[in-house]
Order: sequence, then structure tokens, then C-alpha cells
Amino acid sequence: MAGVFSLRIGSRLAGSTPSASATKGGGSGRGRPTGSRALVSKKPYKEHHLWIRKDSAGSGKKALRLVNTVSKLPNEKEAVYGALDRWTAFETEFPIIAAAKALEMLKKRRQWLRIIQVAKWLMSKGQALTWTTYDTLLLALFMDGRIDEAESIWNNIIQTHTRSVPKKLFSRMILIYDIHDRSDKVLEVYADMEELGVHPDEDTTRRIGRAFAALGQEDKEKLVLEKHLNKWKYIHFNGERARVRRGGGPLA
Repeated sequence: MAGVFSLRIGSRLAGSTPSASATKGGGSGRGRPTGSRALVSKKPYKEHHLWIRKDSAGSGKKALRLVNTVSKLPNEKEAVYGALDRWTAFETEFPIIAAAKALEMLKKRRQWLRIIQVAKWLMSKGQALTWTTYDTLLLALFMDGRIDEAESIWNNIIQTHTRSVPKKLFSRMILIYDIHDRSDKVLEVYADMEELGVHPDEDTTRRIGRAFAALGQEDKEKLVLEKHLNKWKYIHFNGERARVRRGGGPLA
């Protein structure tokens, strides 16, 4: 009798245990309130690239160390190149990121000669300059009065890279030639822009127009301005930004 009773109790207890599918939400959905749905919120996975931060901080310190070193040197190529060689002597990989940051620091300090020296040293090591570095080098050559060198660097850029040259480098060379009243050179750069389908910005367009006018080609000046300048411009009027038609037209 006791054996039968224990079997009945055991079967009842086994029958009252919820099935695995019910607890997991499978099957007919028994085991959860009708019409409700359990919401499971997952915290977004956050990636921590500690190595990137460490590398960025390290390259910044390395760049500052280079800037402080070359700033104290005499204006001699051998002294500067020697310091730069020592700067990279124990590096397993060339510190190109640190070098680029150093050039930006030198630009902020307006140390044009040092920029020229560091950039030329990079090229002597076979390192490819970024477009930003090329722009900084052209600016430094311009500020140091080396227009012929800037032109030589520019010709090398346009012959080597051709269709990948960014607009800002075209604008840089047009600015350099315009300030030095080299209207013919301005139009040469503009001809390259036209051939490559590069659209000049407003400031560059006006410089191109002035170059045509300086050479007595006012008709082409008008065509360039009409082609590249937008019909509308924005001004601030009574504390608000208003759109006006170029040439003094009505507000729109």
C-alpha cells in the first residue's frame, strides 16, 4: 500500500513540474501571462581600443620632443638632418604619424624653415607625404619666399598623382601665384583644374577672374565668374541670415 501511495505522490509531483518549452517561452506559450511579453534589455557592447589612445598619446609626445629638439638647432641642414636621424634611430617602424603631428605643431608656431627641413627629410627617407603635409610644405615655401621651390614641388605633385590631387592644393597654388602677380601661372593651374573636373571655391574663382582681367581677357573673366559662382549668397541682415542674389538682386 505504501508503495502505491508513494508512486501516486511521485507522479503528481512530476506532472506539476513545468516543461522546458513552457519556461523558455516555446510551444503554446503556457507559463507566462496572456497578452504580455517579457522584455529583455541588453546593454550595448562598448569597445575599448586602449591601444589607439596609447599610440595617439605616444605619437603626440614624440612629436613634441622632435619640435623642441629642432627648434633649438642652428639653421644648418646637417644639424637638423642629424637630429632627425637620431630621433628615429631606435624605432622599429618609421614614426610617420608623429612626424605629421610635428609638422602641424611647427605650423602653429610659424616655423616655416623647420617645416621645409623636416618635410624634405621625410621625402629623402622615401616617406610619402599626406595631402595635408604637402599643403603645409607649399605654405611654408611660400611664407619663406621660395616660390620657385614651391612650383617645383607642385609640378612633381601634379605629374605624379594627377587625378587624385585635392582641391585645396590647387587653391593653394593659385593663391601663391596670385599674390606674386603671376597671372599666367594662375591660369595654368586653372587649366589643370578644368581638365580634371575640379570645381574652384569662391575665393579661388575670384582670383582666376582677376588673372584673366590682368591679361586683358575681361570676357573670359565674366564667363568664369558666371560658371563657378553661385547665383545666391548669404549675408547677415538685422541679426538674421538672409539669402541675396549676387549683383544686388532682391531678397529670396
